Amino acid sequence: MSDSNITDFTNPSTFILLGIPGLEAAHVWISIPFCAMYSIAILGNFTILFIVKTEKSLHGPLYYFLCMLAVTDLVMSTSVLPKMLAIFWFNSREIHFSACLTQLYVFHCFSVMESGIFVAMAFDRYVAICDPLRHATRLTNPVVAKIGLAVVLRGGILILPFPLMLRQWSYCRTNIISQPYCSHMAMVNLACGNTQVSSSYGLFVQFSVMSLDVIFIVVSYTQILRAIFSLPTKDVQHKTFGTCNSHLCAILVFYIPGLFFSLIYRFQQNVPLHFNVLIANVYLLMPPMVNPIIYGVRTKQIRGRLLRLFTHKGT
Repeated sequence: MSDSNITDFTNPSTFILLGIPGLEAAHVWISIPFCAMYSIAILGNFTILFIVKTEKSLHGPLYYFLCMLAVTDLVMSTSVLPKMLAIFWFNSREIHFSACLTQLYVFHCFSVMESGIFVAMAFDRYVAICDPLRHATRLTNPVVAKIGLAVVLRGGILILPFPLMLRQWSYCRTNIISQPYCSHMAMVNLACGNTQVSSSYGLFVQFSVMSLDVIFIVVSYTQILRAIFSLPTKDVQHKTFGTCNSHLCAILVFYIPGLFFSLIYRFQQNVPLHFNVLIANVYLLMPPMVNPIIYGVRTKQIRGRLLRLFTHKGT
């Protein structure tokens, strides 16, 4: 019987998600802002998809990429939030090992996809501003579809080793995960034996993807700024740069908190665990909630379509 118990613990079939460690008594109250943020994310991203689908004037590369971003945000947030809210509301903490691996794969995969979509949008802005006469011929629908496929394949292939390596480890320390969702590093920290390969690969994916994507975005915007400053008047310069504002705001919301959270999580010293978990959860929901607001408020075509939609309903 003791051998059976050891085997069960070494290879647990379920894991326990703690939610916000140390703040269990406040889970119901903590759930209110997270539920509100998730609701805004769902409503906002579906609104973006609906507007782009119904407004033929928005059937162009930038708005196709925006739809990809909306779908990515919906999947990424939905992979985590329903289970998180179940923990907060119903104390439903158990998660099957396979479900845990699936959750972390979907979450990390779509995070990489989102970064790739920002790169694609930067390329679109580069072509539109630096080579406007060839924008329509260079970014045709088939080209946009191929870029989207490349983004999906990159995310899927890069993250696939995560669950494959995690499935090979034994977990003899504990089956308790000190956060409300499964993530790669959280699982690596529970595994026994030498997990250096898995940890190093996770670090490689994170920094290689972020570094390469950020470098590409910076190079694109360097060329964009050079093209803008060569325009004849300040008014034209301001108007041209205004087409990039939404994209730049979304990039800052995605990359800066992500880098901040990554550094805290990997090099934490004397930082309360509940603070780390709360920061991670806010980062998880911030881009899906803020992106549709940014594009809805700052993009003239989408804002105009929204106003016409509500005006029409009002009359």
